[in-house]
Amino acid sequence: MNEIRLRQFQPEDAPWVTAQHGRLYMQNEGFDETFEPVVAGILNEFMLMHDPHTERGWIAHRGKARLGSVFCTREGAQTARLRLFLVLPEARRTGLGRRMVHTLLEFANTVGYKRVRLNTHESHVAACALYRAMGWQLVEQIPVHNYGRDLVEQTWEFTF
Repeated sequence: MNEIRLRQFQPEDAPWVTAQHGRLYMQNEGFDETFEPVVAGILNEFMLMHDPHTERGWIAHRGKARLGSVFCTREGAQTARLRLFLVLPEARRTGLGRRMVHTLLEFANTVGYKRVRLNTHESHVAACALYRAMGWQLVEQIPVHNYGRDLVEQTWEFTF
């Protein structure tokens, strides 16, 4: 029962995913209250419009305790997007993040995407190190002012 498992996202997970993103990004990154509604919007769009054959979300859990999330959404005919990747602090340094990204990449490859893209911020040092170690390429960096902070937004790409 101590094993961390991945299961498909269910609509009842949405409030948890939204709240955890809001809480952790405010606490760890200094993001303001404008971030959580962005997460809620992404989830609402996913729940209303996703194609289950080419888009999927996963929730990491141990028993009933949720520990993380990651979503694969369609950006174009050959391009997917990694979204809402989060691992709670108590589950970090366990290999869970790598496992979640690997699961997403495996799914994206299986359904025929040629590449996967993601946006993050350079301040997310551990996530960026994970992407680089897994073969992602940094393709763009731009300074932005989002969520009450000056940030450097990064676009990363994985090609099969």
